Amino acid sequence: MQDSILTAVFLPLALAFIMLGMGLSLTIKDFKNIIIFPKAIALGLTNQLILLPIFGFALLQIFGLTGALAVGVMILAACPGGATSNLITHLSRGDIALSISLTAISSFITIVTIPLIVNFAIQYFGEEGSITLPVLETIIQIIGVTVVPVSIGMFLKNRFPKLALSADKPVRIASAVIFAAVLLAAILKEKDSILEFFILSGPIMLSLNLLTLLVGFFLASILLLPKKQRLTISIESGIQNGTLGIMIAATLLKNSEMTIPIAIYSLIMFMTSAIIIFLANLKAR
Repeated sequence: MQDSILTAVFLPLALAFIMLGMGLSLTIKDFKNIIIFPKAIALGLTNQLILLPIFGFALLQIFGLTGALAVGVMILAACPGGATSNLITHLSRGDIALSISLTAISSFITIVTIPLIVNFAIQYFGEEGSITLPVLETIIQIIGVTVVPVSIGMFLKNRFPKLALSADKPVRIASAVIFAAVLLAAILKEKDSILEFFILSGPIMLSLNLLTLLVGFFLASILLLPKKQRLTISIESGIQNGTLGIMIAATLLKNSEMTIPIAIYSLIMFMTSAIIIFLANLKAR
């Protein structure tokens, strides 16, 4: 498969399929949870949409990373949540309703915030002549691969609940396989430079992941949120939508180098997630 076919066709379709699967687990009630869990929702969105980009930018200053790799870090920081965080919350025995609600709400807000953050990063860190994201066109494309399939999934769940229920597990498994394939493709594209890129961006991505996980849990504890919500806020703060990030870098910006920090972060977050799942289930025994 040629790279042009992968980035122009397969990657957007893969992301749309993953988001469709997320929609199969959503209902209108999930959006009403903002009233039921106002503190938790407000904190989760603050962490995802404000603190995450700030932390990413601050760590770039500390580590001195610039150019395409730095832009890749900020793309990742602009893409919170995703179906992965919902799955990890479920496996960790967290508050799945809160997790799904945060993912659903942030998915709509990031339609606007992603092009703003990414264009800022390109202007600040990018090399002269770097391509920028056309805001309106980007918003339309993100809607096409996130909001539309999520809405279709919600419609199917509402109209055909038994079908949606039976399809939920197979779609989750397929989504995980697709996500792994996307990661592998991003890594193989830059296989000759992957070790150098890992040395350059690995420490900052590990720092970003650990920082967001810990700060999310700490702030939720300060607000005296229940144990399950503290765990969920931590996961939602530290688990990002890597597939969307890779699509933005590879498909919209056409820069494979920018995908590397995102791929590295995705690998790191799966390792830290495995630890969280293990510890959470150990304490639940």
